[in-house]
Amino acid sequence: MASYSPGFVSLLTSQTGEFSTPGFVNLSGSESIDLESPDLPAFSSQSSEASTVKERKKWSPKENVILISAWLNTNKDPIVGNEQKLGTFWSRIQNYYNSSVQHVGLDTRELGQCKQRWGRLNNLVCKFCGCYDAALRDQSSGENDNDVMKKALDMFFNDHGCKFTLEHAWRELRHDKKWASA
Repeated sequence: MASYSPGFVSLLTSQTGEFSTPGFVNLSGSESIDLESPDLPAFSSQSSEASTVKERKKWSPKENVILISAWLNTNKDPIVGNEQKLGTFWSRIQNYYNSSVQHVGLDTRELGQCKQRWGRLNNLVCKFCGCYDAALRDQSSGENDNDVMKKALDMFFNDHGCKFTLEHAWRELRHDKKWASA
């Protein structure tokens, strides 16, 4: 336990100043602020000017498919292969994504946005692949692909507590070696 010198504690408790809270010292030297006033001063992180934070744009299924295509083509490039740095790899994906012919009429995305979205896509699709494989192994005689898919979606919901909404992404990735059924 920390022990305080009696002089320090008595100094704090003796200086109530214009505040009603005992022990509070106004180090800024400014006057008190009326919290009921509509003219509260802005903090340094607040600004009356327009905010520089960009509005969040949701990813559409079409954008997801373009990103998947960009990742697969960049990742499987036989000329460059794995001889590229992380920043170079993601800048190539960003350039591929933004210059895609399917991308016409869509907003451009920054490198960080592509990387973050890919991380989420990859994570959820990998989890769903596990559920789909379990449903496939559990397939009974007479069950078709739709039954297996329904069972896999139910497993995903039970395991992760949310619906799997990236079926379009899974359909793009499921035949690739990384996501293929065993």
